[in-house]
Amino acid sequence: MSQSTTGPGPAVDEADYRRLSDLIAAGLAIVSTRQGSHDVAVTVDSYLDLSYDPPTMLVALYGMSRIAEAAEESGHFCLNVLAEDQQHLADRFGTPATPLVGLLSGLEVTRTADGDAVLAGTLAHFAIRLEQAVDAATHRLLIGPVVEMGQGRLDAGPAVRFAAEKHELR
Repeated sequence: MSQSTTGPGPAVDEADYRRLSDLIAAGLAIVSTRQGSHDVAVTVDSYLDLSYDPPTMLVALYGMSRIAEAAEESGHFCLNVLAEDQQHLADRFGTPATPLVGLLSGLEVTRTADGDAVLAGTLAHFAIRLEQAVDAATHRLLIGPVVEMGQGRLDAGPAVRFAAEKHELR
């Protein structure tokens, strides 16, 4: 197994990095936005609140994805924090090359003021206006203020990914 380095030396093995970084427990969420008349959504596990004053969040999206492009074009997106019994949504929106047409078919959805999908049954949602996009390796870090939010269910724990699998905290 490769050792970590802080300067010149052997490179970190990508397979080892993937295996070890999967040991970081991460909450699952769905990012939604609009691209023209279509909803675009994807499962994410790399997001965080950056500041309480003003309320600001960051979401990491694969830089070459249609969701990253759509969020930058529209200038806004919604982060839907999934409950533990919504693992099926993480799978649904985490499938590569999911068609745009009918993406939200069969789901109960409301909308933010900007028109982004708020999925029913989530723990919370945060509508974010994009202020800054930063390249980081293969991803785009989308950063912006929270302009709208809502609490969802109180009777469930979060959907969590740990060791490359979905887990319940309870």
